[in-house]
Amino acid sequence: MHIVDQMGRSLTFDHTPVRIVSLVPSQTELLVDLGLQSSLVGITKFCVHPVTLRNEVSVVGGTKQVHFDKIKALQPDIILCNKEENTEEMVRILQDIATVHLSDVKTLQDAHNLIIQYGTIFNVTQRATAITTRIKEAQERFRESITKPINTLKVGYFIWQEPLMVVGDDTFIHHLIEELGFVNAFKNKEGRYPTVTEENLKDLDYVFLSSEPFPFSEKHIEEFQKKTTAQVVLVDGEYFSWYGSRLIKAFPYFTSLSKRLKL
Repeated sequence: MHIVDQMGRSLTFDHTPVRIVSLVPSQTELLVDLGLQSSLVGITKFCVHPVTLRNEVSVVGGTKQVHFDKIKALQPDIILCNKEENTEEMVRILQDIATVHLSDVKTLQDAHNLIIQYGTIFNVTQRATAITTRIKEAQERFRESITKPINTLKVGYFIWQEPLMVVGDDTFIHHLIEELGFVNAFKNKEGRYPTVTEENLKDLDYVFLSSEPFPFSEKHIEEFQKKTTAQVVLVDGEYFSWYGSRLIKAFPYFTSLSKRLKL
């Protein structure tokens, strides 16, 4: 079997991989939903869905730092990584242990392509197709739920507090914000996750405070609300940044969010 991953790297398999190390939380959840939980031999400490998984599968580290000796001892057939989540140095070292598949997901189409490619690699094409179909159906139901034109409403999506960091262009979160019908207020800022100042809060319609990677909470709403006339809202970062099967649940969440915003 010959595969070209999302970084254009050519991979060849002489059999279906049966021992999987996944170093990306959203991809780990996807593997479980593809029926591959029994094939998982290694995951990260951030692979929190399903909640019992870390008690059942070896934890090999985080997404930026891993125990290479522990991964090698697991004798994986394949190691699943992501361009943004994992470092280039990690990938270089991991390639000496097993075949490394690299994902690069910036759009919903990229997400669909990855799911289908996993279906091919792991011989679960029917389940992969079913997941992408459910995501597309959920997205369509969300579109039908929006009753007002919102494509002029400017959103600042905040991921860090000190310094203030937001989501810029060329990211999956940016793509989702605009797919939902909003305008990403900081898409023209330099960098994928630019730093902004309190002055930049003035012209926003909405401030989205993400639950990850910085754990914004209720107490931060009042702090931000003092600095802007925009509506400040806590949002679930997993639904905006996890690009696997979680998207099935993401669009109902976006429908609920739009109702909170009275759209």
